[in-house]
Amino acid sequence: RKLFCPSYSYALSRDPFSEEPVHYLSVGLNSGLRDFQRKKLNLVVVLDYSGSMGSSFSQYYYDRFGNRVDLLDSDVSEKTKMQIADQSVVALLDHLERDDRFGLVIFSDDAFLVDPLTRMGDKNQGRLKDRILLIEEYGGTNLEAGMMRGTGLLNRYAGSDPDVFENRMIVLTDAMPNLGETGMGGLSRMLEDNAARGIYTTFIGIGVDFNTELVENMTKIRGANYYSVNSAREFQERMDDEFEYMVTPLVFDLKLGLEAPGYQIDRVYGSPEADLATGTLMQVNTLFPSPVEEGQVRGGVILVKLRQVSGEGEQGRMRLAVSYQDRSGVTDGDVAEVEVPAVMPDYYQNTGIRKAVLLTRYADLLKDWMIDERTAQYRGRPVVAMVTMESGIILPVELGQWERQSMALQVSQPYRELFRAFEAYFQKEAGAIGDESLQREEAILQKLSQPIQRPEGEE
Repeated sequence: RKLFCPSYSYALSRDPFSEEPVHYLSVGLNSGLRDFQRKKLNLVVVLDYSGSMGSSFSQYYYDRFGNRVDLLDSDVSEKTKMQIADQSVVALLDHLERDDRFGLVIFSDDAFLVDPLTRMGDKNQGRLKDRILLIEEYGGTNLEAGMMRGTGLLNRYAGSDPDVFENRMIVLTDAMPNLGETGMGGLSRMLEDNAARGIYTTFIGIGVDFNTELVENMTKIRGANYYSVNSAREFQERMDDEFEYMVTPLVFDLKLGLEAPGYQIDRVYGSPEADLATGTLMQVNTLFPSPVEEGQVRGGVILVKLRQVSGEGEQGRMRLAVSYQDRSGVTDGDVAEVEVPAVMPDYYQNTGIRKAVLLTRYADLLKDWMIDERTAQYRGRPVVAMVTMESGIILPVELGQWERQSMALQVSQPYRELFRAFEAYFQKEAGAIGDESLQREEAILQKLSQPIQRPEGEE
């Protein structure tokens, strides 16, 4: 039984404006993994106890893209981040077995050993939990010192059998480091050196998102992952409810590709690492398992938009191929042939791909609108919509720097009419899909199809 096998769903759907039929594939992976169980752990927690940990979670935060996100009232806690972190580490201990090893390092201006890396069965867990709950905030944030101390604890187990043991360091911090090696260069070197010896790292940002560049660099490092928690509830979910998944990489260097003779890949949605020239749909440096909720795994969708470039009957058989490296360094993979049914539009193999097609068309139309409105303002001319009844929805180009700058919300008459027509299509599709969560997009379309009401005196 293969660990991962390619899966797909097919759709042939008319563009809502041009009515030209478009081919789509929703692709993913089916896992042969049954009864998921993590490996034994050599686990070191590196905990920030700097002065800023004495504050509470804010009622809102800014994500790494600069967007403000307001918390629900139920997620707001009067406890400090330090108190919540202490309690979360204590809760984590209940997930460890007698043969797991645990160690704890804390850092502020310098790093200190709270508990050595030893078997849980040899520890007085009640006393350990009491010591953790007494940790209070103080000083600065010398992340380098904390990680070096944590690495030192794990060094003796760097050669452990990867099929038996997982060596992992979990770093909990509420800020970008402000002492020691604050740049990504030094941090990357430490993480990469550790990964080469089988010591992997998890970063958890407490009430803060690391910047985009830092996150992107971390996710390229073998075995590393990153999470952000912005409330006591999120902290509990990550450190308690989803702990087993967070510390257990399944495979490395996973790639999913598509061979589609007779078709051209126009766009891959949901996979920023896709390469249209090579047919690579997805590249994942390290793949972690996900929780199953109501029989389904949480996650996004990868949707491929295809254009037929040869005549009927001249296409070759499409193939999806996956390759990956397991924890022991053995490369494996699998191939699935794509059966394209002889159907007429509109055809959707399931509601999942139908929803994906609907939402990508919605997103592309909004991007086309923003590009045209900005272009018209920049060049001082009326808006000429690139979307027409002949062309249909156009694949949007990447926005340039000036196009990302903010401007007053405006919807020209051509796009109000387009949004009004698309709203009717969206309502019909949402009804067929039966997903109430689509009401948010419906409301936005309704607003955009009406004249913008500006405050009196504002043009």
